[in-house]
Amino acid sequence: MSDNRSFFNEMLEESGLPRSAYSLLSEWLAKQPPNFLKRKSREAETIFRRLGITFAVYGAHEATERLIPFDPIPRIISAAEWRRLSAGIDQRVRALNAFLHDIYHRQEILRAGRIPSELILQNAAFLPEMVGFTPARKVYAHIIGTDLVRVSENEFYVLEDNTRTPSGVSYMLENRETMMRLFPDLFQMHRVAEVEQYPDLLRATLESVGPDQAKSQQTVVLLTPGIYNSAYFEHAFLADSMGIELVEGRDLFVDEGKVFMRTTREPRQVDVIYRRIDDAFLDPLTFNPDSMLGVPGLFDAYRAGNVTICNAPGTGIADDKAIYAYVPEIIEFYTGQKPILNNVPTWHCAREDDFAYVLDHLDEIVVKEVHGSGGYGMLIGPTASKRQIADFRKILMANPSNYIAQPTLALSACPTHVASGVAPRHVDLRPFVLIGDQVRITPGGLTRVALKKGSLVVNSSQGGGTKDTWVLED
Repeated sequence: MSDNRSFFNEMLEESGLPRSAYSLLSEWLAKQPPNFLKRKSREAETIFRRLGITFAVYGAHEATERLIPFDPIPRIISAAEWRRLSAGIDQRVRALNAFLHDIYHRQEILRAGRIPSELILQNAAFLPEMVGFTPARKVYAHIIGTDLVRVSENEFYVLEDNTRTPSGVSYMLENRETMMRLFPDLFQMHRVAEVEQYPDLLRATLESVGPDQAKSQQTVVLLTPGIYNSAYFEHAFLADSMGIELVEGRDLFVDEGKVFMRTTREPRQVDVIYRRIDDAFLDPLTFNPDSMLGVPGLFDAYRAGNVTICNAPGTGIADDKAIYAYVPEIIEFYTGQKPILNNVPTWHCAREDDFAYVLDHLDEIVVKEVHGSGGYGMLIGPTASKRQIADFRKILMANPSNYIAQPTLALSACPTHVASGVAPRHVDLRPFVLIGDQVRITPGGLTRVALKKGSLVVNSSQGGGTKDTWVLED
């Protein structure tokens, strides 16, 4: 694996020797015969294809379903590194839930002038319908995917907070199962923290926020938009893993303020809905009247306290990219502590001075849509052509408030199997957090890897892949 001083190499020290967490893996890799990893990659692809582990690519001409490329070399995080990360994640998710409760109630952070009121009250992700309503246990975002990037040995940044319907956990679980099949000897050499219990912990979290905790058993369902959704595999996978029903809007109905599921026998009351559809489509009587995906009357049943929706409607305001720049303020305001994990420095183009700076440095920075996702609608200045920068400048000037900008980070790199052998490729990390009766953080999470040499875009829709993430135990 070649080294490079422009980014942090997670496996190798500057001397070229492996870091302690990677020492056994480095020795193991050196002992493998030629084409070993290529053969194992083909085996993994066969497993994924047989299980139907795919994602949909909207607008792609060549196919609508693709396998996510899987890299067979694990990403390794030491126990000490994980303790620091998990403490920062715990602090962050608690603060974000406190923020959501506040902005839908007393709005003290706005009264204190810590966040401009218009950024909240005029934001499309803010739901006035949630004002004054308190969900069970005061938890709004029950499942959070916090995207992290590493730039040095001791420096991690939070890239974004996914508080709406974060995806990717099924790939984390399938990656682990595949690795255990392919490399049992490698697991015997390491003490790797388990992730397999995630479905049980997810169900326990969902049950813990049921509206009537006196019930001996909560009926939990997973609400999906259907088979054409890009994450449908994950919806089906999680429902099956948790032992709950996978439902579409047409499978549910509201009667006398309560939600019921149609069954082959008699209707069954639903206590908790793990929804994987957007706010606008949840209830055509309250939100988008043209929605065929939701359940008429669902929001009234929710407001009446007869059903819990996870994540709560209106949580998107907490991961809005315009709000992201204020998360350090949010953490300090609600916890009285400095953030353990830092944000990436951010320019908000709605601010005149920030916008002027961005226009002058488009070739050096990354510009993103406030509501964008999946790597779309963004400009990576250092890798863009002059024509692309000029075209993006026109779009940006037409609607500055729709964009933020950040410096181009030198993302850390991990050993990755490529056509030429093993080489460093840039990675990020999405740990998954569950919040209900307690905060549960799955050790590791989903590592996404930019498979193209020099690329910083890890999104699967943009050619990225995934790899198993190992957190070592002491």
